[in-house]
Amino acid sequence: MTNLPDTVSGMAPAFVQGLVLSFGLIVAIGSQNAFVLRQGLRREHVGSVVLFCALADAVLIAAGVYGMAQALGERPGVARALALAGAVFLATYGWQALRRARQSHQLRAQASGAGLSLTAAIAQAAAFTLLNPHVYLDTVLLVGSIGAQQPATLRLWFVVGASVASMVWFVSLGFGARWLAPWFARPKAWQILDYLIGLTMWVLALLLVQHAWNGG
Repeated sequence: MTNLPDTVSGMAPAFVQGLVLSFGLIVAIGSQNAFVLRQGLRREHVGSVVLFCALADAVLIAAGVYGMAQALGERPGVARALALAGAVFLATYGWQALRRARQSHQLRAQASGAGLSLTAAIAQAAAFTLLNPHVYLDTVLLVGSIGAQQPATLRLWFVVGASVASMVWFVSLGFGARWLAPWFARPKAWQILDYLIGLTMWVLALLLVQHAWNGG
């Protein structure tokens, strides 16, 4: 029988782990973020684009977590191996973020150009989201395998945390574009953010190693 106090006490850590992991992976200079920023600068179909990107992430995250959980349910050895593989990935990702922090880079999106219809805007958002192979490696495989390590009663909170991070990021990027664009154009801001992401990914990697070492 499920221990309710243990479940309640585990909700916050599961939520926070999903939130931090998703935020660390989604905050990057890429075509999807540049497109959302562009739409925000143009004030064109912002709500629809933001909603699509956030919902797409939530669906992929949930599919990854519950699909991986089902696949790994009878295979604790494979689950442990995936946890270690995830730790290696996160450690490498963190190292890459720390390397980026030593370089100068910025995110720019031009607000000029022809306007898009709602259909065209959603089609482009779908292409940037679903045709990027890294989306499936990060969201479905990595986030899914890590979320599947959570107890069954806490997986939903992990999914919610990861989805909230995605929603907050896209809402901030789309609706705050005119205020955030100067910040995103500052290399120093991205360097600080990359340092924080790198260290966070290392902490999560250590937690995964501890999880695998303790046998899940």
